[in-house]
Amino acid sequence: MGALLWLLIPVGAGLIAALWSSWALRHRKSGDVAELAGYARFRDAMEKEHSVSEPAPAGSDSV
Repeated sequence: MGALLWLLIPVGAGLIAALWSSWALRHRKSGDVAELAGYARFRDAMEKEHSVSEPAPAGSDSV
């Protein structure tokens, strides 16, 4: 009987591994599409020309 209890440990681990792998390989609705859309927004923001701000006054300490 003790040997059967020890056999339950690897069987249980195998079942847990099977459940985890099925969860890890599931089809996700979000993914590359959302990431590519975010990258496109980032690229558009970086390509925009930014207005040049007023130069700092002569007495200011800009480092």
